[in-house]
Amino acid sequence: MRKILIVGAGQSGLHLAHGLLSHGYDVTLITGQTSIEIRTGRPSITQFTLPTVLGYERELQLDFWSSVAPHMEKFNVHMYPPGSPPMVIQGRNDGYILSVDRRVKMADWLEYFEDRGGKVVIHGVTLSDLDYFSRMFDLVVVAVGAGELGALFDRDPSRISAARERVLAQVYIDGVASTGDSDDTTGWVATTPAGNVFLVPVLTAQGPCHSLFLVGEPGGAVDTWHDKPSPQQQLDRMKDHLRQHMPEYYERCRNAVLIDGKSRLIERLHPQVRQPVGRLPSGGLVLGIADVVVTTDPFGGQGWNNSTRCAKSYLTSILDRGDRPFDEAYLRRMFEDFWSYGQSAEMWAQMISTMWDTELPEHLQEVMGAAMVYPEVADRWIQGWDYPPDYQNWLLDPVLARKYLAEVAATRGR
Repeated sequence: MRKILIVGAGQSGLHLAHGLLSHGYDVTLITGQTSIEIRTGRPSITQFTLPTVLGYERELQLDFWSSVAPHMEKFNVHMYPPGSPPMVIQGRNDGYILSVDRRVKMADWLEYFEDRGGKVVIHGVTLSDLDYFSRMFDLVVVAVGAGELGALFDRDPSRISAARERVLAQVYIDGVASTGDSDDTTGWVATTPAGNVFLVPVLTAQGPCHSLFLVGEPGGAVDTWHDKPSPQQQLDRMKDHLRQHMPEYYERCRNAVLIDGKSRLIERLHPQVRQPVGRLPSGGLVLGIADVVVTTDPFGGQGWNNSTRCAKSYLTSILDRGDRPFDEAYLRRMFEDFWSYGQSAEMWAQMISTMWDTELPEHLQEVMGAAMVYPEVADRWIQGWDYPPDYQNWLLDPVLARKYLAEVAATRGR
């Protein structure tokens, strides 16, 4: 029986661990937190479980929340061009999207992994620890991108990446005003030159609420946290940002209150792509997974999509390898197999996160206009979040975009 070590208990590490366990592998997972510590800690960035990924979770009996979490079946996307009225796209998903507080999801998955017979070690891991462990396992997968373990993986400037720092602010809130538009099944997303926002229903340990999540650039309108505000001060400033730049969102959040004093975050994130294979001091090799090697702009909505698809791709590659050794060439091939998908997600994240840097391309303006008229265009925009490679077939290419719009207009007799 092959022995696999996974360092880190996030979306990708736990998904891969459960998948390997289902195929009879001897899997050890090392994490610095117990499930109780995860549950009682601070939240992470709001993430989406998109329809395809939800299907992957069901294959491993990991969908614990569909019966209790809000089902996001459609999205309203507000775009605020400078000096112009907002443009609103209303599109439907092919299926539904869930957003579950990471503290709930990862703690439940970690406990279930142990219940199934997986080995869990609660311990921080240093580079020297990893060097020692590498001699005991057939493969070591690193699912922790910070600190000295993350430093094992050099940045790869040859790959496309929306590689500029982002400022993030998030709160979990109750009391979001209803719009009469099936609020529990509708996510709101806005993009402006002053920053971007998600306002989405999410399941927490306290029950359903909303996540208000802002993304911006250092030194920009979102970056107002240098004095380390209190939770209430943070919410007040986020509301003020909405009032100035996204009035429709402010009206919904005007009377919102924090669900507690811990369910907020302020952080900085640097999207980048790194080399997938790290070399330890002894010469041993480790493989980075998901956001260890591909950290994407959070406004692209691809965090757990990338993480799970990478874990599933790695699982397939591990199974295919059989009893042969995991040499460097094969480890790099494992990442390339995932990157054939992942690069499309990065292209989408780069487009949507930089769209206000210059004047919008004419074809993109035409797509937005068509999406406000033709539901099928709006639906295709929203459904692309689930499978970003489809954007290359129309949205990211001026010729293909206009060809698609002409086909849609022809079917409508225009």
